[in-house]
Amino acid sequence: MVWGGISTRLRTLLYHVVGNLTGVRYQNEIMQPLVVPALQAIGPRAILQDDNAPPHRSAAVITFIQQARVNRMLWPANSPDLNPEEHMWDELCRRVQQHHPPPANLGQLLQWLQQEWNGVPRAFICNLIHSMRQRCVECLAHNGGHTRY
Repeated sequence: MVWGGISTRLRTLLYHVVGNLTGVRYQNEIMQPLVVPALQAIGPRAILQDDNAPPHRSAAVITFIQQARVNRMLWPANSPDLNPEEHMWDELCRRVQQHHPPPANLGQLLQWLQQEWNGVPRAFICNLIHSMRQRCVECLAHNGGHTRY
């Protein structure tokens, strides 16, 4: 598994998660070294959008986010996944799958993932993020059901 963050201003490096990602690991390996500095670089109006994955909602992470004064977008339980990052993962997969032959080993796969992650045009990322309002409008119009997103 890899983790990465995007915004209209920057993208983080990809982080290779080895093993199970617990709340404590998420805090120590991702939130502290990657998320908080990225949000600080974006500025005081930055908002963290994640999902309801158990590591993101652990007591340790909730406490850390409060102490670090991170603005977090709240998602109700069982809500549709409207995160634009999901489309970023789809794009990353398409780009990596264009390599022929397939990667020879995990190291090569991780190298290609980082290379392709860096190669996704900023305009593509901005379009994803700027589509959030319309994603929410369509989701509400469909009572939380399927949308074109």
